[in-house]
Amino acid sequence: MATYQPRGLYYEDMEIGFKVVSAGRTISEADIMAFAGLSGDWNAIHIDAEYARTAGFGERVAHGLLGLSIASGLAMQLGFLDRTVEAFTSLDWKFRAPIKIGDTIHMEAEVTQKKLVPGGLGGFVTFNIVVKNQRDETTQRGTWTVVVKSKPKPESGI
Repeated sequence: MATYQPRGLYYEDMEIGFKVVSAGRTISEADIMAFAGLSGDWNAIHIDAEYARTAGFGERVAHGLLGLSIASGLAMQLGFLDRTVEAFTSLDWKFRAPIKIGDTIHMEAEVTQKKLVPGGLGGFVTFNIVVKNQRDETTQRGTWTVVVKSKPKPESGI
């Protein structure tokens, strides 16, 4: 019987200093409207062009949590966490600059800490995350901690 081999990296594979950079993702008006509907956050700064012209950024901006959510999706698309990440346990997050309609964002992640859980079934991995736009400006940054599986133990042939 064949066993499934995950694409994701196991806890043991993630060394401190391991870095990944995602592809870019352009933010559209449809993304903002869909997120407003999903989250229930209909703040005028996101959805009302006339109001937004008079507000601080002079135009509509994406929800900060939409940027965070897209960054999470971009990380998953890279495959290094595919079927090996067990849980997202914490984050410390800063919103530094607006993400506007038409901006193309990407995320960069670097492993900064690891802690094996008792029993050796995996461990906590902390990433420093930066979300940047097409001008290489940091729009969001912070840390994410996830639980990642350990490599399966080889089966004994005894």
